[in-house]
Amino acid sequence: MTSRAQIRFWLIGLAVFIGLVYLLKAVLLPFVAGMAAAYFLDPIVDRLEQAKVGRSPATAMVTLGFFIIVGGAIGLMIPLIETQVVEFAHKVPDYAEVLRGRLRPLVDTLLANLDREDVAKLKSTAEGYAGTALSWGVNALGNVLTGGMAVLSVVSLLLITPVVTFYLLRDWDKMIQKVDGWLPLDHAETIRTQLREVDSTLAGFVRGQALVCTVLAVFYGVGFSLAGLDLGLVVGLLTGIATVIPYLGGIMGMVVSIALALAQFSDWMPIILVAGVSLTGQVIEGYVLTPNLVGDRIRLHPVWIPFALLAGGALFGFLGVLLAVPVAAVIGVLVRFSLERYLASPLYRGTPPSSGT
Repeated sequence: MTSRAQIRFWLIGLAVFIGLVYLLKAVLLPFVAGMAAAYFLDPIVDRLEQAKVGRSPATAMVTLGFFIIVGGAIGLMIPLIETQVVEFAHKVPDYAEVLRGRLRPLVDTLLANLDREDVAKLKSTAEGYAGTALSWGVNALGNVLTGGMAVLSVVSLLLITPVVTFYLLRDWDKMIQKVDGWLPLDHAETIRTQLREVDSTLAGFVRGQALVCTVLAVFYGVGFSLAGLDLGLVVGLLTGIATVIPYLGGIMGMVVSIALALAQFSDWMPIILVAGVSLTGQVIEGYVLTPNLVGDRIRLHPVWIPFALLAGGALFGFLGVLLAVPVAAVIGVLVRFSLERYLASPLYRGTPPSSGT
């Protein structure tokens, strides 16, 4: 088989794979989560193997320990989160009154500077947007309840992910050897080199980003709680977890926390404290945690990260957003390799002149 035929074969296989992922994106989340957990835990199992512990017992111990720690942490947080959510629900009318009091002077000033015709147009426009927003909300809720099957997705994530993690982790080395045996013989060493580069990139990003999320979740949760923000622990934990999505996670957490602070507090000092916690978290993430724990392992220009997030979300929804940065990092490795080959090829250098001319 010629090199061109091999390339055509693998490109067709890649297209089929991407098509299947797109068609099955609604059910892939627990499997992707299990694969990520197995990839994260594999070095620990390898070290236990080096200590003369069998692969299966080591896998069972590591998987069980990992999910006990995660489940225990969630179990300890649930009573606190439940208390904050209940208190927050009781205070929602007060928040609405505070917001109404803050916005009323602004609205009165705006209306005082408009004539009746402009006020009528503004009212008509607001009613139109309100109808559009209500329609969008109803449609979104319908999609969640019918197409999304939110409860079923959560249950499958909780039940299937540990099983997937165990079996992938147990057979990880065997799967790697099996895939290695499928590589085309003429290009096997080149592919192995690029796969090692991909593995180094993903390992640094996944494990480093997990530590970043953990530290920030603790920081935001404690910081918002000490600042007196209702639902501070919940917002802080979710903000820390959301930083797995670069840029967007921290920004969304800042917007939500400051909005809640504006609704809750009548004085400016607590609002400034909440905003200070958010800004401090952003600074710690950008200048301390990410440079030291993640570094430049993904080797992507900052412009490509938001593009990858938007493209992943548009194509594959929430799953695409989660996988956007790792997939973009892998594509970056392949693009750099292709560029190196192009710069060393006659396509770039041109055809050398013959010696007779």
